[in-house]
Amino acid sequence: MAGPLLFQPIQLRDITLKNRVVVAPMHQYSGVNGYPTDWHLMNAGKFAAGGAGLVIVESTKVDRRGCGTVGDLGLWKDDFVPHFARLVDFIRAHGAVPGIQLGHSGRKARLSRPWEGGVPLKPGPDIPDFADWELVAPSALASSEGEPEPRALSNAEVKQLVEAWGQAARRAHEAGFDVLEIHGAHGYLIHQFLSPRANVRNDEYGGSELNRMRFAVEVTEAVRAQWPAHKPLFLRLSVQDDAGWGPDESVRLARIVKDKGVDVIDCSSGGMLGRPVVSAGPVGYGYQVPYADKIRREAGIMSMAVGLIVHADQAEAILQNGQADLIALAREILYNPNWPMDAAQKLGVDKQFAMVPPPYAYWLAKRASASKTVTPSTFRTGIEESARQ
Repeated sequence: MAGPLLFQPIQLRDITLKNRVVVAPMHQYSGVNGYPTDWHLMNAGKFAAGGAGLVIVESTKVDRRGCGTVGDLGLWKDDFVPHFARLVDFIRAHGAVPGIQLGHSGRKARLSRPWEGGVPLKPGPDIPDFADWELVAPSALASSEGEPEPRALSNAEVKQLVEAWGQAARRAHEAGFDVLEIHGAHGYLIHQFLSPRANVRNDEYGGSELNRMRFAVEVTEAVRAQWPAHKPLFLRLSVQDDAGWGPDESVRLARIVKDKGVDVIDCSSGGMLGRPVVSAGPVGYGYQVPYADKIRREAGIMSMAVGLIVHADQAEAILQNGQADLIALAREILYNPNWPMDAAQKLGVDKQFAMVPPPYAYWLAKRASASKTVTPSTFRTGIEESARQ
């Protein structure tokens, strides 16, 4: 009898993931001048050691102007490559496939870190290149009332950014990443081009739906031209943003980029209005899964579900129901970096802890064989509850 789908390998082009658990890209806001630090090594490494099949490094910017905060990572120059190669080697050495997301914040750039208020930064000696860190966007429209107005990109600049994405993809390959994701969601630059609320251009990148899709499609083409054919390419979309871009539009774009070499649509939502999407109902367990289901069925492309997927049986049911091909975890895996290992135990597989590195597997398997009455802390709320079971 086949085991849980969550822990069955999946082939994406020439890359095999050992399971369907993906660590979603999560901003750490902890880079230094665009370079990753030991924090990133620790952060990505613990997820790999915890048993995930794919670990995607946070949104890494293709252009200096695209940095959301002073702590964003970058791949806009070749000097960054060896620093990311260190992350790649560490992730791979601990059993996971290394991936990276490439993005640009557009008009949502030049902000303080979220825990510092997420407010627009001002010129100062601590940001010597402040003038070069310019807010740019499809149109000169601020994110919200009171926010700084960006400068509208010229047609030539749009084409330069397309090429910047391609060159960043080349650098990601040189660093050794096996999976690449284009960030087209959450109100950042590609999403801004897609949105009729943020994009009021009158050239070939604005106006009609196809014109507003053009930047996303050209970025996909530029990335695929530099990203090897044997490596998979993902695209993250806000499938519903409650601001004029929705599931039907996302299906149409997914069909186009599938033919351009995208293998998986990472199905998220929101980001254009600064609040969670509410049109599909309250924010609760798996609230974005219907988007992954729709994209998979109607666009005929693999999808990845994300968003309050918390429990092992919940993740398994999504796969068994054919609603998605991959399960992405974000805040829940921050809470429990060993979530994949824990889920495998709860679903009755990997009794010897073979999916985690030997320094973990040896001790955990030893405890499991010697102490049949011990219940892991993630299974119960406390020792008294364990005793009653």
